[in-house]
Amino acid sequence: MTNEELVNTVCPILNDNGWKYYFTPNAIEVSKSMGLKGMEFYVAGRGGCMGDCEGSVVAAAFGYFNPVIINAAWNLATAKQPARVIGAAHYEVAAQLGREKLADMVGLSEFTAAMEKVFNAADPDGLALFAAFKSMPLAEDTPARAMQLAASLREFRGSAHLIAIRAVGLTSKQAHYVKRPNDVKGFGWGEDEAPVVDDQVRALMVQAEHLTDALCIPAYSVLNDAERKALVAGVKAFEAALA
Repeated sequence: MTNEELVNTVCPILNDNGWKYYFTPNAIEVSKSMGLKGMEFYVAGRGGCMGDCEGSVVAAAFGYFNPVIINAAWNLATAKQPARVIGAAHYEVAAQLGREKLADMVGLSEFTAAMEKVFNAADPDGLALFAAFKSMPLAEDTPARAMQLAASLREFRGSAHLIAIRAVGLTSKQAHYVKRPNDVKGFGWGEDEAPVVDDQVRALMVQAEHLTDALCIPAYSVLNDAERKALVAGVKAFEAALA
């Protein structure tokens, strides 16, 4: 399996499943225990590992969202709890989902080891949100660690994708309207704020996807053949376990 094939197989599954701890019953319970509403816990939880910063910084690290929405939720949340406390609680929610869903997963140890090797090899330079996730301590138990690594590798590609989008001359807002046009309202954008999306923009998005892959490939290229097989088999079992 080539590096390109590996990235194209693994990354979409991590992207579609690495976020699934965000709004679990446990996430809702933890957010309520901290006095936070759902969006507040999502924003300050996902961004809390960035520490005590402005909401505009978190918005820039997230991309895609209307910054007004992120800034408001961040300010409300961090007025109640310290950012890092919320971030640690959010990361623990990921760990708990792993314990609930992944403990019996076939090939879990090999899958986790392969992800961790990629995680350790991934260069965080210029990738603000991934760099913050990489600073978080990982859980000791394998099911929890696997879910946290999956979430972190999702942020790795997501952060790289923001760089790629800007490199080809697009904004994350344009990218969002291309990839998920039905979700833009939920990300805080109104109908009158829609950007132009034409064939040129779509062609640039294709370029951005290829560039994103190129940015991620060095980290995944460290895996040997056995580790690649473990990662591919594991990510499919991971997806099934979370379904």
